[in-house]
Amino acid sequence: MITLKIKPLSANDMYNGKKIKSNAYRKYEKTILSMLPNEYLIPKGKLKLTAKIGVSSPLADLDNTLKPFIDCLQLKYSFNDKRIYKITIEKDDVPKGEEFIKFSIKEKL
Repeated sequence: MITLKIKPLSANDMYNGKKIKSNAYRKYEKTILSMLPNEYLIPKGKLKLTAKIGVSSPLADLDNTLKPFIDCLQLKYSFNDKRIYKITIEKDDVPKGEEFIKFSIKEKL
């Protein structure tokens, strides 16, 4: 799994109104894209995404952290997220400043 030491962004913070990216989302997207490795093989066909999200607030909705991250993955690696057929995700509570995202993308068998 690849680990990115960044606080996950909630889908609620992605846009200001109708499909206008918020400043927080633009900053998050830029940061994630710079942190993701340039060389990461996305298999052909149906995909399985496995992720572990470390959040400092136990109130953080796990599903809200996933959408902006998946959008960044598909932007970086030029694939359509409709190919993701299985998602396994786990949330960990961590101290503030130690937030992270770990992930792997494999062929769904």
